[in-house]
Amino acid sequence: MTVCAMLNQQGGHVLFGVTPDGNMTGQQVSERTIEEVSAEIRRIDPPGFPAVERIPVAGDREVIVIGVSQGPARPYQYRGTAYRRVGNATLAMPAEEYNRMLFERMHSERRWENQPASGWSVEDLDAAEIRRTVEEAIRRGRLEDPGTREPAELLRGLGLFREGILWRAAVVLFGDSQRVEFEMPQCLLRVARFRGVDRTEFLDNRQFHGNAFVLLKAAERFLRETLPIAGRIEGDRFDRIDEPLYPTLAMREALANALCHRDYAIGGGSVGVAVYDDRLEVTSSGTLHFGLTPNKLFEPHESLPWNPLERFQFNWVHIQLP
Repeated sequence: MTVCAMLNQQGGHVLFGVTPDGNMTGQQVSERTIEEVSAEIRRIDPPGFPAVERIPVAGDREVIVIGVSQGPARPYQYRGTAYRRVGNATLAMPAEEYNRMLFERMHSERRWENQPASGWSVEDLDAAEIRRTVEEAIRRGRLEDPGTREPAELLRGLGLFREGILWRAAVVLFGDSQRVEFEMPQCLLRVARFRGVDRTEFLDNRQFHGNAFVLLKAAERFLRETLPIAGRIEGDRFDRIDEPLYPTLAMREALANALCHRDYAIGGGSVGVAVYDDRLEVTSSGTLHFGLTPNKLFEPHESLPWNPLERFQFNWVHIQLP
């Protein structure tokens, strides 16, 4: 049970032959003992493959050490039950946590973005945007020149078109905006300017449909039209320096992340941009996955993007867009 719980969380070690107060007394260990331990480990589903070591301590006595890292195929079950660690205790995993882990595992194997875009072809995409994306990636040194500018070949090189099948990620990134509006309504941007510091009264309220690049441009245009501009004159310059209320690069980064990290499997989802008198809010549909919490985001953590295909292609160029 404990090994199963460790596979489901941050890993750890299980020691046989150590007293509760930490004394390594060891025990008699035979090949039969190791076979019995291995048999119990094989009851973990899916297989976890922990390391089993024998550490001599005194005379003919040994300590058995089972070491395990966090499993790549969580959740794991032992004899049909999933377990987790709470302090020094091993407890049955709550159904909500088990379902969340199972959903995340299935997502890594069968993501929404890498499923076929039924009824779509390369001709239904914005070829000019595809070429701009590749050329910008080449300019930035993030992609070698493929030697062609044919959309199908470029998409194949980007991992968005395989064996004659166009992935949904390609449509999210480059799809014709009018068709996207009707067939992928979650490719939606909502923008609003509110009076005051809450949502009681709004001064502007609009919606835009289209691929990710279209929505990014629409969001940036809305912010340019809505946010106040501060101007200043410096002694060594003839022209005035205009600066928006919020740093342009920070706003662009927030918008790009909202578009490429959101959960597109939510049919009624969207990206939202809300401007208040005292703040700017950028939101996107979905929840935090892979055990992340808001507090953990401020600490060092592994990058586990929800939509790897959108993330890698979109981030190549979003800083460049005007």
